[in-house]
Amino acid sequence: MAETPEEKELIKKYLKGDQKALEVLFSQYLKMIYSFVYKNVGSQGDAEDITQEVFIKVWKNLKKFDQTKNFRPWIFQIAKNTSIDFLRKKKSIPFSRFENEKGQNLLVDNIVAPSEHLIEKLSDEKTIEAGMQGLNEKEQQLVNLRSQQGMSFKEIAGRLKESVNTVKSRYRRSLINLKKKIKK
Repeated sequence: MAETPEEKELIKKYLKGDQKALEVLFSQYLKMIYSFVYKNVGSQGDAEDITQEVFIKVWKNLKKFDQTKNFRPWIFQIAKNTSIDFLRKKKSIPFSRFENEKGQNLLVDNIVAPSEHLIEKLSDEKTIEAGMQGLNEKEQQLVNLRSQQGMSFKEIAGRLKESVNTVKSRYRRSLINLKKKIKK
């Protein structure tokens, strides 16, 4: 669909103060922009919000629009960029969503478990000790509490006054660092 002379005229009328011209222009693009955004984000609610944001951006920036260019590619570029921005900002799923009613997090436990057994598999205590010396104090504390004192992540979180997810993340990073130190 090429830009029509009517679209250029609507833009000119709006810039001269005719609000109705903007409504007509927006009504011509509303369904197309919504469909485009929906294909990008896959959620009806998100697509509605993003489409609204697109038209707000168009409204705010229409005075800056180069009228020697076509309107259609401009509005679709705004829709594309707004969709991409939304997808970048979209929250990831927190680990806590994978917890069952007992507070066990199978996802995190399975991610941490292979590295956790590293300590049990290594028989050379001097190697482990040397690796532990390469860790910072907080990492050493976490590894000791979990591996040597057998505390659960929940117990460690209570003791350190941190969230369980923070403790799990830090513990996993600590084990990764320990593994690197031992391999050196």
